[in-house]
Amino acid sequence: MTLVAGLGCRRGCTLDELRILLRATLAEAGLDESNLTALASATLKVDEEGLNGLAAALDLPLALFTPQQLAACDKRLSAPSESVRAATGSASVAEAAALLQAEAQGGEPARLLVGKRRSDQATCALAFIPVESEQEQP
Repeated sequence: MTLVAGLGCRRGCTLDELRILLRATLAEAGLDESNLTALASATLKVDEEGLNGLAAALDLPLALFTPQQLAACDKRLSAPSESVRAATGSASVAEAAALLQAEAQGGEPARLLVGKRRSDQATCALAFIPVESEQEQP
């Protein structure tokens, strides 16, 4: 299964806060960090130490998307935010980035497994591409 965590954060958000939020979001779905195939965020976060540190700590790629790419997912969001749009140019970072990276990795339409969850300084969402078993195919 392709499983991507999308993350958004305020400037200076710590690796610890991001990891705690990520673990809680994964636990909600009955999963853990070993199930992840990538992290994703916005190009605005390219130099964010906590986010880059989390990707390094988990040994996962960190995919970054432009505001235009993220905005293309607006109709698929569970929790669009006008304040996020004002700050980043799209109504979501976490949900949209997760969807985009899951689709880039899996080559098929992705779905949100867990919509946006928040901590004080960060947001996290999980997107996946379900794997059909051979028994389910006609």
